[in-house]
Amino acid sequence: MSAPNPKVDWFFEKATPWKAEYAKLRSILLSCPVEEALKWGVPAYLHRDKNIVLIHGFKDYCAVLFTKGVLLADPKGVLIQQTPNVQSARQVRFTSVAQVTKLAPTLKAFVKQAIALEQAGVKVKLKKVEEYDVPAELQARLEDDAALNDAFEALTPGRQRGYLYFIGQAKQSTTRAARVEKSIPRIMAGKGFDD
Repeated sequence: MSAPNPKVDWFFEKATPWKAEYAKLRSILLSCPVEEALKWGVPAYLHRDKNIVLIHGFKDYCAVLFTKGVLLADPKGVLIQQTPNVQSARQVRFTSVAQVTKLAPTLKAFVKQAIALEQAGVKVKLKKVEEYDVPAELQARLEDDAALNDAFEALTPGRQRGYLYFIGQAKQSTTRAARVEKSIPRIMAGKGFDD
């Protein structure tokens, strides 16, 4: 049994619709060989300073997020990919303490697998920027403007993905084109979408 971290107590003590579920999740995770920490404002459970799983909540559910969940064997099919753009992490979602209790053995098995993956040094193979679709509106501007193309190519892969995602998420071509125009000064300055 791992010890609770007093720095994390406030998260479990605050008023929230998921307070009982959070408490149950905490007790399950602390029964595993992990250290409790606070990261990104939520409880994080680590093994040898490597993130294994986080607890977090949303309006309709609370969840645990396995940082390398894509690598976990999931014969019951309980792991959920939050969005199509999430490559590595996977969630298990809950809306009641009964659900948490029912899945406790599965959660412990996932933690055990995740620790073994970390100890083995297994990495998630992430998609390369070249594997993403470039929105037609951005592609046209890159082809028409060599300086813009050079600036885009000089960005880090993460910054390139940020623009591809931001521009590509718009449903209408006019919106995608407007997002390209809005992004050009930042691209030319070597900055990412979130910088």
